[in-house]
Amino acid sequence: MTNSTKTELKKRALMAVRDYGVNLTQFRNAMSEWAGLNATDMECLRLLFQKGIATPSELARHTGLTSGATTAMLDRLEKAGLIERRPNPNDRRGSLIAPEKSSAEKMAAWFESARKAQDELVSSYSEGELEIIADVFERFAKLWEDERRKIQKKQ
Repeated sequence: MTNSTKTELKKRALMAVRDYGVNLTQFRNAMSEWAGLNATDMECLRLLFQKGIATPSELARHTGLTSGATTAMLDRLEKAGLIERRPNPNDRRGSLIAPEKSSAEKMAAWFESARKAQDELVSSYSEGELEIIADVFERFAKLWEDERRKIQKKQ
């Protein structure tokens, strides 16, 4: 492979990553709007499904919202039946936030078409190609985590 071919392929790969990020953000925004939520509400739900449970302070840090805006967000999500507030056993004044049991099923239905499309796409690759794809995404996830931490250290 010549240097110019590799340079062009690197450029193509980075543009594809950029386009993936842009299109994923646009999809998430459209899904949020369709569900009657905002992008921050959906980001909060993603974190809760990943962690299982969080304090309102953790959610505020993750979303960048003030405590008042976080409370309003949690009120919306609770009213929609997507989260529940529980007493915090380590802080009797505080609460813990968890996904409502039925919210996983509700949200799974929202994303059914996207999951099927993803499965079709991923199924079209060989095992060797899937290893490379998984490696690239894992490394990019780590890269963005590292870059986020660098920015947070500067604050």
